[in-house]
Amino acid sequence: MMSCLKPTLQIPAHPKSFSNLKRGTVRCSATNIIKHYNITLLPGDGIGPEVISVAKDVLTLTGSQQGIKFRFEEMPIGGAAIDLTGVPLPEETLLSAKKSDAILLGAIGGYKWDNLEKHLKPETGLLQIREGLGVFANLRPATVLPQLVDSSTLKKEVAEGVDLMVVRELTGGIYFGKPRGFGKNDKGEDIGFNTEVYATYEIDRIARVAFETARKRRGKLCSVDKANVLEASMLWRKRVTMLASEYPDITLTHMYVDNAAMQLVRDPKQFDTILTNNIFGDILSDEASMITGSIGMLPSASISESGPGLFEPIHGSAPDIAGQDKANPLATILSVAMLLRYALQEENAARIIENAVLDTLNKGFRTGDIFSIGKCKIYKEEEKVSNKMASMQEDIADDPLALIANEFDSGRVGESNDDVDRALDAHSLA
Repeated sequence: MMSCLKPTLQIPAHPKSFSNLKRGTVRCSATNIIKHYNITLLPGDGIGPEVISVAKDVLTLTGSQQGIKFRFEEMPIGGAAIDLTGVPLPEETLLSAKKSDAILLGAIGGYKWDNLEKHLKPETGLLQIREGLGVFANLRPATVLPQLVDSSTLKKEVAEGVDLMVVRELTGGIYFGKPRGFGKNDKGEDIGFNTEVYATYEIDRIARVAFETARKRRGKLCSVDKANVLEASMLWRKRVTMLASEYPDITLTHMYVDNAAMQLVRDPKQFDTILTNNIFGDILSDEASMITGSIGMLPSASISESGPGLFEPIHGSAPDIAGQDKANPLATILSVAMLLRYALQEENAARIIENAVLDTLNKGFRTGDIFSIGKCKIYKEEEKVSNKMASMQEDIADDPLALIANEFDSGRVGESNDDVDRALDAHSLA
């Protein structure tokens, strides 16, 4: 089970080490293909197809430098699947995902499908594929890169140096618990109800992932629950505390979720690895994303005990900016790096992509959600954008960062941080 959590070189434990990764030009050369991988692409809805297209190009180019050949199979999910097949997760999509080495997902949802019955909503397809793949552990890093510290909504002294990992249980809890539904109370009033329920094995397996993750980082694990009120959280805390004896090198603390939400904005640097349940992790990881400057920067990896993992950005489908070339693709590109590291154990390829992202940011390229006045290049006239793109064409063959910059640079034109950030968060069921 834990083999998928043991890459040849762990994710750098501190943003300083991340930003100081060795830089170098990666050239397109006729490298002999020595490895083959099957990747299922799930573009989904809204900006999903846009960011997946960029990520696919980056993955292909990086693979060409490492002797890796990727075979892609693009399948529908979410609203796109509803329009094609009438259901949010066709059987063919799940079958393709199960047979692949890894799955890369764009985004799901949109206003077009908001009024459908629950079982036909696009978001149901996301829950179904997570359940179908058995991806119970969701890893969400939140690192404030030095190049983007001024994009954070927090003061520089608070945000600078933040590097944390949220380990979220993904297939249990209130999102999947039964009974659930609608009914009437004894007064005849309409009610809606859900069940927050966790079994021992569900808690134990996600806790072990979190302990192992903390061991690869700085050795600190904070388990977040609501054990002063919820019985499910009481069992959660009991089991996590018991398992701590197996990890004497890890410092375990506990925190109530309301306090954790406050502490994330008050003093985020106190956190290393955070372990929490499905709904709390959903909320806290979105909060953590804004510490980094934008929800458009955060990747995620969802892994199972066996079988392929699911990799996706945590932002929503952003229908308001879909098709306008304004979306930030970096969360998806960094999800590709996590795919290479966790699913395929291709550490060198993962580092190439992370270096490319850092170099792109160092050169000043920004999308609207991470733009800071005076801190980056901004081209407000389409002619300037076109001229810049033309000058970059010859660089693309030499450096994947040029490809990344070329793909998303034009999306920065005249859009404010807040407008793009609000759009990115729209229709998010991450």
